[in-house]
Formats: sequence, structure tokens, C-alpha cells
Amino acid sequence: MMTCFVTHSVFHQHLRRLTLAGFAVIMAAMSVALTSPTVANASDPAVEAMGEYLMFQDYLSGVIRPEQIDQSIFEAVVFIDTRTSDQFEAGSIPGALHIEWREVIERIDEIPQDQKTILFCNTGVLSAQAVFALRVAGFENVLVLQGGYQGWQENAAYKP
Repeated sequence: MMTCFVTHSVFHQHLRRLTLAGFAVIMAAMSVALTSPTVANASDPAVEAMGEYLMFQDYLSGVIRPEQIDQSIFEAVVFIDTRTSDQFEAGSIPGALHIEWREVIERIDEIPQDQKTILFCNTGVLSAQAVFALRVAGFENVLVLQGGYQGWQENAAYKP
């Protein structure tokens, strides 16, 4: 019976430490949330740049479908795989560079400015965010592959 009491007591000590640690984390998060702006101001330069970009884009600008990628297009563009390293290593469009979607701005110097560049992920959702960021940054030559790598595997007009 004594062992059970000691174990029970030790359990409560650990639980109290975890509770205090959890409370400290919650309080730290709340202080950050209370001191950080929650909504961007419309006059912020980044917000203005995004607004200007959106106002002057056609409905399908910045998008290419796998069916449009014939041999001449395939050989003329740069492909950038924006998926994780594991996904890239498991298979990709032949010759594609690898830059994860969150890193495109950080690695902007690796992205060609003088050649059409097609970014893709699995379905096109994450690479669309990367293309948007690059277009706002002034890259008019970047496109998102609608349907992503999966779409290319299933529907590409040309596969080497």
C-alpha cells in the first residue's frame, strides 16, 4: 500500500510540474498574441503590393495545365518541385530543381528571371502560394502547374 502512495505522490508532483510548465507556455503565447498585430494594415507596403497584383491579373494568369506541356514547352522551361525533400526524392518531373514552397523567397536568387519557370507540388495548392509570393516580388515568368505532380503524371501532353 505504501508503494502505491509513493507512486501516486510522485505522479502528482510530475503532474504539477507539467501543469505549471503548460501554464507558462500558455501565458507566453498569450503575451505574444496580445502584443502582436493580428491584422495587417491596408496601407502596409506588402498588402498594397498584393492588392495591386490582384487587380491587374487575368483569371488564369500564372497557371498552366499538364495538357499544355508538350515537348517544346517541356524543353524550354525550368521546373521547380516545391514539395518536401522526401517527396522530391521519391519521384519528380525529370530535371526539376528542388526548392520547398516556404523557401522560395529565401532562395529567390536560385529562381531564373529570364526563363519560364513552372512550380509544382502534389496538387498545385502549395506551389500556388509560392507562385503568388514570387509574382508579388516581381517574377512575371513563374507559373503554377494546375493539378501538380499528380496531374502531370496523369495528363501531361509530353513525358520524357
